[in-house]
Amino acid sequence: MLYAIVGQDVPDSLNQRLAARPAHLARLQALQQAGCLLLAGPFPALDSNDPGPAGFTGSLIVAEFDDLTTAQTWADADPYVTAGVYASVSVKPFRKVLPA
Repeated sequence: MLYAIVGQDVPDSLNQRLAARPAHLARLQALQQAGCLLLAGPFPALDSNDPGPAGFTGSLIVAEFDDLTTAQTWADADPYVTAGVYASVSVKPFRKVLPA
């Protein structure tokens, strides 16, 4: 099943984000290589693809996991969590409807 993982950043998270980004991306790339990643990306703090020093307010990951517990465990171990980038993380089951 698919799960939506939404991380909400702490204020002024850009420096922590940049430091933890390589490890964060490596985990996402492993999900992609396993054929489990539907999409992933950050929420820019400004209405721009490159928010510069304003940074980001969080991230969205939609990926396939065996069950909610597995998805939550994966999300809890994210480098952005351990580096203090995320203030909170929610994991919810997700049903893709479109595009078909």
